[in-house]
Amino acid sequence: MAKTKKRKPTSDAIEILHRHFFEGKPHMMELLEEEMANCEVAQMIYDLRMEAKLSQRQLAKKVGTTASVICRLEDADYEGHSLAMLRRVAAALNKEVEIKFVPIKTKKRRMA
Repeated sequence: MAKTKKRKPTSDAIEILHRHFFEGKPHMMELLEEEMANCEVAQMIYDLRMEAKLSQRQLAKKVGTTASVICRLEDADYEGHSLAMLRRVAAALNKEVEIKFVPIKTKKRRMA
């Protein structure tokens, strides 16, 4: 008979959710990572715009687009961030986009 490893009980809500929805489910972990990346990009754009003290309309004018596009880019649920648009936003804010390839975390989950 195979021994099953007994887990330590927890009252940590995040740990409980992880165990229930993500543990042992690589596809769900991939979806979580993708959503976290979308959220991170949206937050970075928002933070940069706020740091520059610009409205969405003002940033849109500098980028050469509409306020609704900037609004979409700052939406954590938006999945259409293109490198070209990110570069345009960065240039309008006197920044540049930096891309890094990093090793995949196999055993640990990334949760903030």
